Amino acid sequence: MIQFLIKGILRDKSRSLLPVIVVSLGVFLTVFMSGWMKGVFGDMIDMNANYTMGHVKVMTRAYAENEAQIPNDLALLEVSELIRQLQTDYPEMEWVRRIQFGGLLDVPDANGETRAQGPAAGRAVDLLSPGSKEAERLNIPKSIVQGRMPQQTGEVLISNEFAERFNVRIGDAISILGTTMYGSMVVPTFEVCGTINFGMAMLDRGAIIMDITDAEQAFDMEDAAGEVLGYFKSGLYDDEKALAVREHFNKLYTADTDEFAPVMVRLRDEPSLKQYLDMADNMSAMMVMIFVIAMSIVLWNTGLLGGLRRYTEYGVRLALGEEKAHIFRTIVYEAIIIGSIGSVLGSALGITICYYLQENGIDFSAMMENVTMMMPTVYRAKVSPELFYIGFIPGLLAMTLGNALAGYAIYKRKTAQLFKELEV
Repeated sequence: MIQFLIKGILRDKSRSLLPVIVVSLGVFLTVFMSGWMKGVFGDMIDMNANYTMGHVKVMTRAYAENEAQIPNDLALLEVSELIRQLQTDYPEMEWVRRIQFGGLLDVPDANGETRAQGPAAGRAVDLLSPGSKEAERLNIPKSIVQGRMPQQTGEVLISNEFAERFNVRIGDAISILGTTMYGSMVVPTFEVCGTINFGMAMLDRGAIIMDITDAEQAFDMEDAAGEVLGYFKSGLYDDEKALAVREHFNKLYTADTDEFAPVMVRLRDEPSLKQYLDMADNMSAMMVMIFVIAMSIVLWNTGLLGGLRRYTEYGVRLALGEEKAHIFRTIVYEAIIIGSIGSVLGSALGITICYYLQENGIDFSAMMENVTMMMPTVYRAKVSPELFYIGFIPGLLAMTLGNALAGYAIYKRKTAQLFKELEV
């Protein structure tokens, strides 16, 4: 019977063409929107994890309470010992130390006098240790506009926007007006070896990147760090594993009342990121539910119109003795076949476009010049395994449900009325 139904669907284009088009469009939108939303939210989450939060982050309790102020006077001490402990207890993670700092970038003239100044938001990461992944994690090599990566201590990267504004060239010396961990003012001097552009307004206005050892010496933070970040070696954030690591670590210091005792937080603990993670988790289910409801209504109407056109056909089949239940089943089987065809076509188109946007992305930098949140300027879709089957849920369910609702009218046909129609 299935072969007979397939021949009927292929030969009678008026019966199948419109439903296939409707299902294909609905499945395409479901697959595309699911891939696009996962890509957008995933990029935002990965960016915040790489630049600020890590998958988990260790700070002192006092630092955590005033984190927005970057209080390096409340930083972690004896960080080397802490990282050794973390590596022993949680070998599935990679642990790195970071120092964030603020201050004024001072650009001297030929006489050593101040020529220009501007605010700076600096990050000190491990750039020079063999095997360090920090440069790639922060996408520094691909963000360099001029010059090169730091190759020795005393070299820094600065924002390309700052360099152009104040005419800073590669090889020039710049100073940072800041404070040490103990509150003393310092003015360390570094050589500019390159300029960077991250594509984020929040970072590009006054960014300065240096090696962690330079920051330790400049700000009197030997074997200290504002934050120790942990990343799963798989590169993917796992909320359940991060929660287990956080709970285990914090239990070790439950009895310690010192405000400088370490405390661990996970990526989801950051309020705005928690919202993004929840939305990313629920977006696919929301998209499927919305399109199932919308497509069911559309396909119900399509089925009703098709049923009216085939009203005489159903009448003849009933008059020949075919059972109503059998006719109803054939309608459902037709819906499943048409839904499968539309789902394959729609999924293929949706995955193709998602793959293109995953490789190329869409640049929104012109619209985000004044954005202060840490958000990417190039958004990409993400092709994940679920895209290969998620479209079949609304495609098959909506088509079958719509035709089933439309086909229910068969059971209301009365034999007396049927013969009266056939006489006409």
